[in-house]
Amino acid sequence: MKVVLAGGSGALGRRIAADLTTRGDEVVVLTRSVRPGWPYRQVFWDGATVGSWAAELAGAAVVNLAGELVDRRPTAANVELLTRSRVQPTRALACAAAGLDEPPTVWVQASTLAIYGDGGDAVLDENAPAADGPAQMAGVARAWEQAAAEQPAGRQVVLRTGVVLDRDTPALDRLAGLTRWGLGGRVGSGRQWVSWLHIADLLAIVRRSLDDVTMVGVVHATSPHPVRNAELMAALRQVLHRPPVPPTPAPLVRLGAMLLRTDAALALTGRRCIPSRLLDAGYTFAYPHLVPALQSLLGNRP
Repeated sequence: MKVVLAGGSGALGRRIAADLTTRGDEVVVLTRSVRPGWPYRQVFWDGATVGSWAAELAGAAVVNLAGELVDRRPTAANVELLTRSRVQPTRALACAAAGLDEPPTVWVQASTLAIYGDGGDAVLDENAPAADGPAQMAGVARAWEQAAAEQPAGRQVVLRTGVVLDRDTPALDRLAGLTRWGLGGRVGSGRQWVSWLHIADLLAIVRRSLDDVTMVGVVHATSPHPVRNAELMAALRQVLHRPPVPPTPAPLVRLGAMLLRTDAALALTGRRCIPSRLLDAGYTFAYPHLVPALQSLLGNRP
């Protein structure tokens, strides 16, 4: 299978590209900066306009991950950046595909469970409605999905993904770092839900989305066992062999977020999402539970 990957230069994109290459797929990465030595073909694009790269999409599978990292302050300028960095490349891909005699066979569109905003204790499956806000979460995600709605591929899968746990990625590195520094207590109330996913399952779900013709529409890429923030932090302390510590009050989280130039809502809000579509399709998670997932990634690290 030929797979054209937009956004393949990021941490998750590189993992997906390597995984698909290993199984024998022809992977083509659309990139603004061609890097020497990569084991798959790279094709330049500007992420905004249709160019000669469009021919790569003909009869291929498309995986669209393009977008800036969300780990930044929720200012109007940053919300606009997060939205533009997703919508503009997605529209360019859709426009390019629409101009081909042979459209892509399947389109795997990245999205996020943040589309549900702060979901409270409600159990959310793929039939749950998107939230109205906040803008840097639900607003950005809705615009991203809408930009892909008109693409002409024979089949589309929209992967609304939870927090992906993987080595050397911002999410897990920050959580593990705080825990190692003695700041591994619950955050705020600790009752906010965290929908998470091990990298091995993300890679398997991408493969399933590409291969399984019954996979169509919104799919939750998340573990079947979301946890509250207090459980997440306790699991990190257990795996990293750290003692219990006091909680971090919400005002201190907001102050720290300002100093780190990130968004406190990433830690203080949450969603209790379940992967109903995958479970109904018989998918078996490699890491359905949090502690074994963390042990596989952090268990041999100091």
